[in-house]
Amino acid sequence: MKKSKITGIGFHVPKQLVTNQDLTSIMDTSDEWIRTRSGIEQRRWVQGDEAASDLAIPASIKAMEMAGVNPEDIDVVVVGTISGDYFFPGVSAQLQAELGLRNIAAFDIKAACSAFVYSLSIADQFIQTGQYTTALVVGAEAQTKFINKSTEGRDIAVLFGDGAGAAVLQVSNDESGILSTHLHCQGKDLKNLWMEAPGSSGDNQINTVTIEQAKRFEPYMNGREVFKNAVVRFPEVIHEALEKNNLSMDDISLIIPHQANLRIIQSVAKRMGVEQDKFYANIQRYGNTTAASIPIALCEAVEEEKVKEGDTIILAAFGAGYTWASAAIRW
Repeated sequence: MKKSKITGIGFHVPKQLVTNQDLTSIMDTSDEWIRTRSGIEQRRWVQGDEAASDLAIPASIKAMEMAGVNPEDIDVVVVGTISGDYFFPGVSAQLQAELGLRNIAAFDIKAACSAFVYSLSIADQFIQTGQYTTALVVGAEAQTKFINKSTEGRDIAVLFGDGAGAAVLQVSNDESGILSTHLHCQGKDLKNLWMEAPGSSGDNQINTVTIEQAKRFEPYMNGREVFKNAVVRFPEVIHEALEKNNLSMDDISLIIPHQANLRIIQSVAKRMGVEQDKFYANIQRYGNTTAASIPIALCEAVEEEKVKEGDTIILAAFGAGYTWASAAIRW
């Protein structure tokens, strides 16, 4: 079996910077309230006609440039997103066209905050089996287009930001590469973190709706239950990656978790008995960017030289579904 490695990464965020102080002018909140509950200080929001594909395209170009690949080299595109430009088709189809790629396989993965690791795993399998040699994997979100930016929706609105991150995977000819990936789902709790409509269930179709019905077209989160599950699943899936590869925490240079809430990251570190600086966090600057969270964090960790050649790192995610996932990577 062949092994895949990440040869290029890149990210892109909107220009519009929204601080906690900015939010106080549109909803009943405060900088202290937001920081205490999430650790977030600022985030980026798309504006006007800006959409997920507008973030995914420049992120992909940066990753391709770093990898030194041309459009004709890409064999498959896998995009993780729950906030695509259209209900269908996916952002992947737009990337295929806008990047000038061949008529290759391109599809989206709707696994919310775990979608980038899910997408990475799928691309890795394609390369392992020899079906493809070069894959473009993207996490892109314009989630704030769907949130209620008022006091009524503040519990959600203060958390989310927009952005995109991308990675190019190619066949590895050395010791570096993806060592293993681990994917999970527990669907019985899906209503604790979901967006009910639009959908084909019941009366969730788009038609004339009342104000009360329209609430189903916004994300809902049972924060307490999500927190309780996240602090259990993160350590589980990190340990799963360690055990699969006969590694200990001492072998790991950095853990890059999904940036959902700084309190979750701190609680996971404490539960695992690991120093906080072993977990990378940039949620302070970007908020929760859903599927884009991990690739953006990976890009910044590499830029800051917290991930260097030869390091072993773990990516870990938890999100709607519930889904959770990890990837062990030798950089």
